[in-house]
Amino acid sequence: MSGASQLLSGRVALVTGAGRGIGKAIAEHLGQAGAKVVVADNGTSIAGDGADPLIAQEVAKSIGANAVAYTESIASPSTAAACVALARDAFGGIDIVVNNAAILRDAFIFKGNPEDWEAVIRNNLSAAWYVLAAATPIMREHGKSGRGGKTYTWGRIVNIVSTAGLYGNYGQAAYASAKAGLVGLTRVVALDMQRNNVTCNAVAPFAATRVTDSIKPANDAQASYKARAQKVQARHVANVVGWLVSDFGAGISGQIFGVRGREVFLFSQPRPIARRAGSGEWTAEALADAAKTEFAPHYLPLSTDLEAFDTEPLV
Repeated sequence: MSGASQLLSGRVALVTGAGRGIGKAIAEHLGQAGAKVVVADNGTSIAGDGADPLIAQEVAKSIGANAVAYTESIASPSTAAACVALARDAFGGIDIVVNNAAILRDAFIFKGNPEDWEAVIRNNLSAAWYVLAAATPIMREHGKSGRGGKTYTWGRIVNIVSTAGLYGNYGQAAYASAKAGLVGLTRVVALDMQRNNVTCNAVAPFAATRVTDSIKPANDAQASYKARAQKVQARHVANVVGWLVSDFGAGISGQIFGVRGREVFLFSQPRPIARRAGSGEWTAEALADAAKTEFAPHYLPLSTDLEAFDTEPLV
């Protein structure tokens, strides 16, 4: 989608975590495509410490008159609802939600801190639910009022997930669990909003961000992954999100896409790939024998997302 395109004219978009990195690229892209944009970001650190309202305000200012900043954390039901209310009050509704806000507090499971776990789940998963719980009733109202035409077709939700939530990664129990939870949330929201013509998809991005900056390589493979990731610009992710939230994304819902530079992936989703039925109650011995022939050939190796995508990106 080019900067001159007006594919999203008339729409109102809310992008969380929009002050930097991928969120900023998405907010700017949607603004260039004609959408009015709420730039939601409290300017916290990658670990969720501190705040700087100027970060979101500067992004909104750069987008122009059709953008406003929301500078509170959306990791509570009340603030998430206030952010959605800002979109409705400032621009007359809400049509697009991009849940991108996330923090990172890594630790091996045997060294984890419960407070860090809860903070990551609250910021990366619960906050997305809070935003959608406030935004989807408005989208349903738009469907009844015929916003944008006789039939409301503007409703779009994109949850920014991570391959860490699909593959796993060392020391990322909280982050990966939150992102995997977002995949489940994506599927349920896609089902819940299907009758309202509102789509919901997940996008797993690869790009140079504060998350990739925070990687501390423990070996040559991880160092290689980080070096490659630093080459990938966030605008490629914004291009794919722009497609999904436009009219061209109609009918695409409940899917998981990956974006790495000029590569776009569609991920499979967990479904049964092997079955063994018994005539009686299973014993451990019988299950062990059945597993050798029916299940073992399909077991996935314990590789991380860093290993799975350790190839040169198309930048």
